[in-house]
Amino acid sequence: MTHNSYVIGVDYGTDSVRSIIADANNGNEIASSIFYYPRWKKQLYCNAAANQFRQHPLDYIEGLEYTIKDCLQKAGTAVAANIKGIAVDTTGSTPVAVDVHGQPLALLPEFAENPNAMFVLWKDHTSVQEATEINEHATKFDTNYLQFVGGIYSSEWFWAKLLHVLREDEQVKDAIHSWVEHCDWIPFLLTGGNDVTQIKRGVCSAGHKGLWNASFGGYPPNQFFASLDAVLDGFTAKLPVETFTAAQPAGNLSAEWAQRLGLSTDVVIAIGAFDAHMGAVGGQIEPYYLSKVMGTSTCDMLVASISEVGDTLVNGICGQVDGSVIPNMIGMEAGQSAFGDAYAWLKNLLAWPLSLLDDENLKQQINDKIIAELSKQAAQLPLNEKDELAIDWLNGRRTPDANQLLKGAFTGLNLGTDAPRMFKALVEATCFGAKAIVERFIEQGIPVKGLIGLGGVAKKSPYIMQVMADVMDMPIRIHKSEQTCAAGAAMFAATAAGLYTKVEDAMNAMGQGFDAVYHPNESNTVFYKKRFGQYKELGNFLEKGI
Repeated sequence: MTHNSYVIGVDYGTDSVRSIIADANNGNEIASSIFYYPRWKKQLYCNAAANQFRQHPLDYIEGLEYTIKDCLQKAGTAVAANIKGIAVDTTGSTPVAVDVHGQPLALLPEFAENPNAMFVLWKDHTSVQEATEINEHATKFDTNYLQFVGGIYSSEWFWAKLLHVLREDEQVKDAIHSWVEHCDWIPFLLTGGNDVTQIKRGVCSAGHKGLWNASFGGYPPNQFFASLDAVLDGFTAKLPVETFTAAQPAGNLSAEWAQRLGLSTDVVIAIGAFDAHMGAVGGQIEPYYLSKVMGTSTCDMLVASISEVGDTLVNGICGQVDGSVIPNMIGMEAGQSAFGDAYAWLKNLLAWPLSLLDDENLKQQINDKIIAELSKQAAQLPLNEKDELAIDWLNGRRTPDANQLLKGAFTGLNLGTDAPRMFKALVEATCFGAKAIVERFIEQGIPVKGLIGLGGVAKKSPYIMQVMADVMDMPIRIHKSEQTCAAGAAMFAATAAGLYTKVEDAMNAMGQGFDAVYHPNESNTVFYKKRFGQYKELGNFLEKGI
């Protein structure tokens, strides 16, 4: 590549979109920008009590344009003239109903305020019933169409959400031409797509959430879906059989978007993927090291050689897909439905009286200190087997064994229970939930050699990371990059643009390394092994009761 080669990584999170410009030679961040979704911030189109979380496509479009233009302005014209590629990662599964032109229905006047015409965010659990039906229906077939997604289909995923929307909204059902993941739609938008049949689907989203697998010849046959519900009859015909890795190009930047952004149409747009998958690459994932992207939820990624994995299938995870993280390697995904969200819930609970104050600055100052002070106080508490114990299923359970009907819990509360003790119990619970995932991999023949911590919680909370190391009884390395998902997207952009022949080369050249390691405290690990048994016993009790 030329010395002056730059790429853009775009990372769509739950609350905001972040873009960075990176030097393709060494990965150094040249500029960054963040845009908080204005409609989402007001919780428009959402109903938390019903687990309905929808996002308007205009939040995504406005954020895309703002952050890239802001980055380019900060970087200067010389950098802008040498942008070679753009890659995008998003949350998932976050699909949307589109028309014949591939345009989200919410961008049409008649659907502008209809939540069912908007992106159904990953943590939307309105389709719990539909997921249950898919799981029951799958047992009726000789071929196990759920075998590559851990054997259990989740309400967070593609087909369950589609079935729910089609059943609930006749207007959307009549207008829909296809159902598209957020990570597949943004590259289609940037390349000027105008034909729904030309949307290129990434193997990441299709394989982990859409039941696509090469051994099936693509998606499960129409009979599988039509016999589940007639509203799905013929829908697989709307989806292309071919899928692509994120190291491949989706096309070039369209003339319209080149003009809007101030870039050249020579800029290559990569196939999209989910945030944690690109984030694992940004965090320099290694075979059999569990890469934990810790944000509002966690997404845990593991890569392994295809030949070494062989026919091994891990039950109860979010799938294993060839090329979903690194081309020509098996990518395995697991995770927790609430991680940072669990801490945010407790913070908001404790801070509720502040909502009555008019002084916004005072509210912000206090809010900003709550988690830090809780961490400080919790770290000083002694460990005792009779301490308060929590279950982390505040947003259901993603893995192992998806069940979004499950609820969180606290036990052992008494009049001496204070906020630090509640926080300590919640931190331990989220770490126990993480340990349950590692246990499942190991039990089913996939070793876990170590942990890599990525994301906001990993960078900002030494207390939580130390508890994680103690509970897991293995070191956890914290990646240096503040934006590993965007950095990973930049690596894929460089590969798709032809600056590197494979993504591993981009990762090695552009990776920023690690800046912290948390080692397990031996005395604590002995305690937490017993405590983990209590966690599992309480969890089993709750699950049977529910």
